[in-house]
Amino acid sequence: MSIDDPRPVIGLTAYSAPARWGVWHAEADLLPRAYSEAVARAGGVPVLLPPVAGVIESVLPRLDGVLLAGGPDVDPGRYGAPRSPHTQPPVHERDAAEAGLLAGAVDGGLPVLGICRGMHLLNVARGGTLHQHLPEVLGSDEHAAETGVFGSHPVRVAPDSRLAALLGRLEVDGVPTYHHQGIDVVGEGLRPAAWAEDGTVEALEDPDLPFFVAVQWHPEMGEDLTIFDGLIEAARQRHQARV
Repeated sequence: MSIDDPRPVIGLTAYSAPARWGVWHAEADLLPRAYSEAVARAGGVPVLLPPVAGVIESVLPRLDGVLLAGGPDVDPGRYGAPRSPHTQPPVHERDAAEAGLLAGAVDGGLPVLGICRGMHLLNVARGGTLHQHLPEVLGSDEHAAETGVFGSHPVRVAPDSRLAALLGRLEVDGVPTYHHQGIDVVGEGLRPAAWAEDGTVEALEDPDLPFFVAVQWHPEMGEDLTIFDGLIEAARQRHQARV
């Protein structure tokens, strides 16, 4: 990629997890390929960012946008709650790395897209809280009905939201979903932009920032890439201004 390449560079947060390849079985930095493919199909250059606190934010001057990907539960200690038996063990390094990356991205005026865990992190970073196990709140496991399998449900979009402008509609028949946690108290400066039929908050955004959008579902697993198109367009404008 040359300095004259017009495509914006998008940093994607990654897991650190045990993985197998060839004869090897070791800890690896990885991310489901669907994220990179969605960013590339929308016209961006995806770059994976390892969850190393105090390091990944140093790459921010070379990025045009940030995507906070899905993954394990955010440590409830970050929003002052004891850990539920249903909440996964904390991954402190990833929480700290992504919190630092997010703060730097906002300070630097970079477009930010959060997906699933990414939305939870955005909310917690603004002082919000999470429901640690939605089946206990909703009496239903609709949002993650089958282990390791994405479900689908409709969402209703706020008419005056950036998300509505991106999607071009106020009703989505079905979005790919897989999560057991959700938004409880909404963080400062954020506003809900979409809801499931059961009232679960499905999107958040900050209307005071150029592009600060998060969705609970997994658009990278579907056919509709308009959310990624919006991220790339915002990142392209920043790239052009920076160059």
